[in-house]
Amino acid sequence: MQHHPGAHPPAPHTRRQLRTVAGPLPVSAVRGPALAHEHLVLDLDRAGDGAAVLDTARHRSAVTAELCALRAEFGLGLVIELTCRGMGRDPRTLARIAEESGVAVVAATGWYYEPFHPDEIRGASVAQLTETLVREITDGFSYESADGPADEFADGSGAGVGTASGAGAGADGGAGAGSAETRIRPGVLGEIGSHGDRPSEPEIRALLASAHAARATGLSLATHAQLGRGALAQLELLTGTGLAPHRISLGHQDLLDDPAVHRELAASGAYVAFDTVGKESYQSDDTRLRLLLSLLEAGHADRILLSGDISRHGYLESEGGQGYGHLFRSFLPKARAAGVDDSLIDLMTRRNPVRFLTGADTDTYTDAGNSTSTGPDAEEI
Repeated sequence: MQHHPGAHPPAPHTRRQLRTVAGPLPVSAVRGPALAHEHLVLDLDRAGDGAAVLDTARHRSAVTAELCALRAEFGLGLVIELTCRGMGRDPRTLARIAEESGVAVVAATGWYYEPFHPDEIRGASVAQLTETLVREITDGFSYESADGPADEFADGSGAGVGTASGAGAGADGGAGAGSAETRIRPGVLGEIGSHGDRPSEPEIRALLASAHAARATGLSLATHAQLGRGALAQLELLTGTGLAPHRISLGHQDLLDDPAVHRELAASGAYVAFDTVGKESYQSDDTRLRLLLSLLEAGHADRILLSGDISRHGYLESEGGQGYGHLFRSFLPKARAAGVDDSLIDLMTRRNPVRFLTGADTDTYTDAGNSTSTGPDAEEI
């Protein structure tokens, strides 16, 4: 690959910091739960009815208000925002939402599943697609993303942007404002998509390129498995490149009523994402809870990620939907009533998402400071 990185780009995630839209954020600043698969800005409108849209002008205030409320009520500390190339990304708006809500946001790059592939996929080799991703991860969002304005620096307001060396967080751990000279860069690859039991040929190229980019840059990779199908094939492709399973999250597994597949994915070391919680038209939360309890009983609590995948403005609370808070207000209370204790909930909603992003394995423990140990007396991250 012959990418040409910008001058002194900030490092990707390390064991001690995350790469957010506000710049580097210490892992120790994520004191509350995370939403592991969400959309804050989105445009998947193919029907022309505007339903599958979260628009900057029309919906940003409602999205921000929900995140503010969740931060106040539950201590929400992080959103992994998986709107990627061709899905209507808007990094500047993500930065504004992070700054206004006080919730850190990690932005994404990659390609969704084939019906939503932009023209740049057509005819491009795996090497060319890899180069595109590595360039964007290294240099930051620009016209090359085909999704937003050129040179995605924060504007003069400094919204959601951290300093090159600082935490990108306020004193209370929220996403803070800082230097307007910091370029916004992706902090995760996702949601890399496929549909069916086996990926299509273009989807294979996108998956392979994403895996190569993950290996080249140190970022982790989250997938979209349409209706939960095809995750084993995705995992086989991705790990075949040498990408470690613990840097992979297999998406939408709560839509697949197959506990054996979930156990196989988790046993490999990959993360199993139950990330459409509250989307009752696809799957009931009662079924999701049964599947979650089955995976917990099999001993795989350290492989589970949870989220709601808000992907239409009709899902917002202001429009009568379940909102970003459904996981905390409805689903997790049911899990507690079924015997899931607060330590397990903290593992699934805070420690696991941070581990996924940083590439930490389950034998690594860090305390709230900067030391590292391997004993049960330290806080497990």
